[in-house]
Amino acid sequence: QVQLVESGGGLGQPGGSLRLSCAAYGSIFSIGSMGWYRQAPGKQRELVARIPTGGTTNYADSVRGRFTISRDNAKNTVYLQMNSLKPEDTAVYYCNAEIRRASWSPFQNYWGQGTQVTVSS
Repeated sequence: QVQLVESGGGLGQPGGSLRLSCAAYGSIFSIGSMGWYRQAPGKQRELVARIPTGGTTNYADSVRGRFTISRDNAKNTVYLQMNSLKPEDTAVYYCNAEIRRASWSPFQNYWGQGTQVTVSS
């Protein structure tokens, strides 16, 4: 059993900051790429940022320069630092990770339960 547990959502002010965390728990052999997605009401889920185990991160154009994704491999945790928040950042944010549960098993895709981020004055 593998779980992704998110925290850090809530209400942020325009121009303000919030930090999201997502920790992976359970039977984990290794974690590959990790990322954050978001879904606003009436819209499709979209990529916010993704970070591989090595190499460069990638960001949606709408958040590049404002959001920073990072990871702590020792803690199986990925973070999303969100600065210069805008009302259009309001959405449910979902953590995603590619996880191998054993050395012989393939990577499988896992999702967190989602955390609400609302940007409003």
